Amino acid sequence: MQKQALIVGISGVIGRALAEKLKTEGWNVSGLSRGRGAVPEGCTSLVADLTDAEAVKSALASTKPDALFFSVWARQENEKENIRVNGMMVKNVIEALGERLSGAHVALVTGLKHYLGPFEAYGKGAVPVTPFREEQGRQPVDNFYYAQEDEIFAGAEKYDYRWSVHRPHSIIGYAVGNAMNMGLTLAVYATLCREKGWPFIFPGSIEQWNGVTDVTDAGLLAEQLIWATSSPNAANEDFNAVNGDVFRWNWLWPRLAAYFGIESAGFSGTPMPLEGRMQEAQAAWQEIAGRYQLKETDVNRLASWWHTDADLGRPMEAFTDMSKSRKAGFTGYRSTLDAFTQLFDQLKAENIIPR
Repeated sequence: MQKQALIVGISGVIGRALAEKLKTEGWNVSGLSRGRGAVPEGCTSLVADLTDAEAVKSALASTKPDALFFSVWARQENEKENIRVNGMMVKNVIEALGERLSGAHVALVTGLKHYLGPFEAYGKGAVPVTPFREEQGRQPVDNFYYAQEDEIFAGAEKYDYRWSVHRPHSIIGYAVGNAMNMGLTLAVYATLCREKGWPFIFPGSIEQWNGVTDVTDAGLLAEQLIWATSSPNAANEDFNAVNGDVFRWNWLWPRLAAYFGIESAGFSGTPMPLEGRMQEAQAAWQEIAGRYQLKETDVNRLASWWHTDADLGRPMEAFTDMSKSRKAGFTGYRSTLDAFTQLFDQLKAENIIPR
């Protein structure tokens, strides 16, 4: 029989890539979301406010997944509220499905803030030595990732399903209207610099400019998530999920500039966050979109300045070790430069940025 997948957060950059990969492998795919974005073609859309337990229960009344994937979060004003709201969303879905999850696989996507702490705690505590390894465990700070994990663990005890947790770094993939999308943000930034003559300045910290880092291609993460649904070595385990190469932004930045036909202004010597420099971006993007007949005229649906600033502004080196995943049998790999340029090619093909 055809396997049934339920993706919570299907319209995001991770959910979309996962849905497309599952479809190519013959799965029947449903997506639960707030309904703000279109689901990929061939997938069933289920709509509910994930913080409303009764609405979630109603939306999932006839759903019995072989695999349930969580790739969802809602940004709140502080970490205490992040914990309450984002933990609740995971719990509401698990409780709505209940015994129908028995024997299924439940996967949760979190990220490197598991090791670094949440945005408001960056650099305030002891950061584990790089590369980050799963054995390093949790930081002694409040973190909504831990609350989501705890709901997954509690559900497994109650409903007898197997689970996996996946920790990507910055995601490089296609999605519009996503709050955590460095690849699209940098594409928009480079386009604005080319079209308006602005300098293509690296916005982040000297530690990120010079330090070793890595990122995660959304397609690679999708492959790892699907592998975990059936591999006996992935049952009840946590895994880092990155491309498998490492780089320095001082190497990659001029190569991204070259793709867009602009000069790299490099690092100015002090952080120059995008959020503080992009006050004119909306008007500029509307003009560019009109001139090139682009699909999206609202720059705020494309660029997540604050999130890219947070990633590139970290005051510490951040990259991960993939040994646990490799030893368990997942050997996927992506070239990071290729991940960026292939995304940029897709954005051009979809008429999101100028050709």
